[in-house]
Amino acid sequence: MQGVLLLVFAKYYHLPFLRGVQTETTRTGLGGYWGNKGGVSARMSVFGHTICFLNCHLPAHMENSEQRMEDFESILQQQQFEGQAATGVLDHDVVFWFGDLNFRIDELEIPAVKTAIDNNKLTMLWEKDQLNMAKDSETVLVGFLEGPLKFPPTYKFDVGTDTYDTSGKKRKPAWTDRILWRLRATAPFGQAPNAGKRGSVSGLSSGTKVTQHFYRSHMEYMVSDHKPVSSIFTLQFPYKVDMPLVTIMVEDEWNSIADATCTFKAAPNFARSSWDWIGLYKVGFKHHKDYVGYVWAKQEEADYHRVEHEVRATFNI
Repeated sequence: MQGVLLLVFAKYYHLPFLRGVQTETTRTGLGGYWGNKGGVSARMSVFGHTICFLNCHLPAHMENSEQRMEDFESILQQQQFEGQAATGVLDHDVVFWFGDLNFRIDELEIPAVKTAIDNNKLTMLWEKDQLNMAKDSETVLVGFLEGPLKFPPTYKFDVGTDTYDTSGKKRKPAWTDRILWRLRATAPFGQAPNAGKRGSVSGLSSGTKVTQHFYRSHMEYMVSDHKPVSSIFTLQFPYKVDMPLVTIMVEDEWNSIADATCTFKAAPNFARSSWDWIGLYKVGFKHHKDYVGYVWAKQEEADYHRVEHEVRATFNI
């Protein structure tokens, strides 16, 4: 995939409860041969709840609204994951869909759009936004929520400025860069003020709730003809999984590396491998490869039915 990047970070203390991580990519540029357009996704189980992040770059230009929807549907159809919990993107408990979705503002001419922006009459523009209007007719968009667009359109700017396009092309300002979310089963049970059909709080009957704290653009960034957007969400859900697959136990304080002995206990459903290893990390590590040292968690055939296993390690530090 070229031109679309998705990075997912997690607090290290959540790592034992992030499982089933899988990624998918779909190229839609040049009939599927070029990755300048398309979608990349990352899915995982978080404390037993399935979550999928989907980053898309959809076709440009005012007249291509239907093509954008076709590409989005193609991405959803092509991206399939292994396992039974959630094989497709929309099968997940929570989906975050974002990126340069490239939807434009219909019907209004450039002067009218700029006048509305200057007078902070953004609701008038929101009502003519292609993505918002498509929600009334496109089945695939059912359940997708978005906070109110209280910031000016994020495209198109003269690079290095906060001035809308003055080139010969004179692109009409638009909210091309978006962040939406979707819960698998139900419609939102709470709405943000003036949010219309889209709420900032939504939830499932299972107790899962998504709260959007803010949704904003960053006008100070001028390296592109787009302005980036960001949002912060809180996910609340009951624990379905509250025990890690592997528990490490250190009974005594180590006074030297020679004393590095620990015991680990694997959950009954954890599939052991001869490639399993235990790493020693400094507090605050950023990546699983940031280990100071590691030792193979070897397992002899006679140990298969043991609950706890002891490992003695010598680390070269």
